[in-house]
Amino acid sequence: MPRGSSSTSEKSRSAGASGEIRTYKGQERALRADRLGTTGLLLSVLAASAPLMVVAGVMPTTYGVMGIVGQPLLFVILGVVLMLFSVGYAEMSRHVHNAGAFYAYIARGLGPTAGAGASLVALVAYSAMQVGIYGILGFEISGIFATYLDITLAWWIPALLAVLVVGALGWLKIDLNAKVLGVLLVVECALVVIFDVAAVADPAKEGLSLQAFHPETLTGAGLGTALCFCIAAFVGFEQAPVYAEETSRPQIVVSRVMFLAVGYAALFLALSAWALSVAAGPGRIVEVAGEQGPGLLFTLTESRLGSTFTDVLHILFVTGMFAALLSFHNVVARYAFAMGREGLLPASFGRTNKTSGAPAAGSLLQSGVSAAVVLAFALTDDTPAGDPTVPVLHLFTWMGNVGALGVIALMAAASLAVIAFFVRRGAGRAQAGRLVASGIAGAALLVIAFYTVKDFDVLVGAGPGSALSWVLPGVIGAALVAGLVYGAVLRRAKPEVHARIGLGNEAFQLEKQATEA
Repeated sequence: MPRGSSSTSEKSRSAGASGEIRTYKGQERALRADRLGTTGLLLSVLAASAPLMVVAGVMPTTYGVMGIVGQPLLFVILGVVLMLFSVGYAEMSRHVHNAGAFYAYIARGLGPTAGAGASLVALVAYSAMQVGIYGILGFEISGIFATYLDITLAWWIPALLAVLVVGALGWLKIDLNAKVLGVLLVVECALVVIFDVAAVADPAKEGLSLQAFHPETLTGAGLGTALCFCIAAFVGFEQAPVYAEETSRPQIVVSRVMFLAVGYAALFLALSAWALSVAAGPGRIVEVAGEQGPGLLFTLTESRLGSTFTDVLHILFVTGMFAALLSFHNVVARYAFAMGREGLLPASFGRTNKTSGAPAAGSLLQSGVSAAVVLAFALTDDTPAGDPTVPVLHLFTWMGNVGALGVIALMAAASLAVIAFFVRRGAGRAQAGRLVASGIAGAALLVIAFYTVKDFDVLVGAGPGSALSWVLPGVIGAALVAGLVYGAVLRRAKPEVHARIGLGNEAFQLEKQATEA
């Protein structure tokens, strides 16, 4: 039977749901099913985008540094591109249920060797995005201690404490994690909506101008950089298939959540970016954002809603980042689990915690990597107390943009994999629209990836000719090359391991059938 046939996939899924695979070689080889429904999964993936962090950090930077007044329109355009991407990606999720998501899809469409390359890129990219957030979290918490308690606290102390708390939660049941993420996300979004309403009710002198949605506001040298910066605000929706094995009715829930997440993010971000421009005035938003920086949202909030609300917003800014940390941690742990189960990592990574069903080894790996990177940046931190250079401009910006580049590249590759997968299966007219959508999205994502690499020095705040402009994106390139070489070695040395890359539970079901025969 063909490797990607729907009947094989359906049999594997049914076996996994009934527990047959779990009893084969112990009960630790599969993630536990029926832990997440539509709401729990939606909250888990949306938490990764950290809406308040985007509104307070990404938006002022896009306005003030890149000078793009049409940022609200940019979010709408990117939302359309990612909706097109989701058309094929969601359809793929109905046929392939694997915690490896990106690399599993790429393996099924472009071959196991390509899947091996994508697996390492995904592991590095999501890990980098998570570790970067520890920098800005530590800086913000140290600022809160200095402002409200008059205590000087090194940024890396709260950062390391956060690593421990996130690591502990990563060992618990995913449905409990979803509840934690859900509460933090709902409160965070509610406060931003309150600001949006206040801004619209009390606009600057220019009134409720819709200038930010006019196409002419997207011109300028900073557009390419803004594209890279803003697409990172959507990261999270594509994580839905990672939890496919832990959801009820994955063929329905996963695709539904992806479309809901992209639609919600596009609407929420576009309206919030517009509210910022209305509050400051479209004619002055670039100037004001350049002066205020990350403090723009809090300044505009205090003048309309008072200092108490602004103080609460500062606290929710921190809890929103914590929610994003936990969401990314869960994703990295599941990628490591999928890789361990298929032989790309040691077998110990392919086992789950007997009590909670969480991927224990993957969780420990990400906690260890996070602690090591935070400590490395802390030991090289020779800046004055209160200077954000290391935690924000270095750890957060460097790691965040490395991760964003990796995810953009994975999405582009996944778009091509979707086309290859369905063409090989004899896709007819019924799939034609999905393939066209995937092709358009893939082309757009390749353009964005090109601009990301081209403008990387701007993204990380490095000067022209800085080595960082090629060293940092080179991290993703090195991960890809290493993964491809690893895949090629497996193909020659361990063809049975190479053959099951991307198969997930299906590989163990086939192995079980072969053993019984």
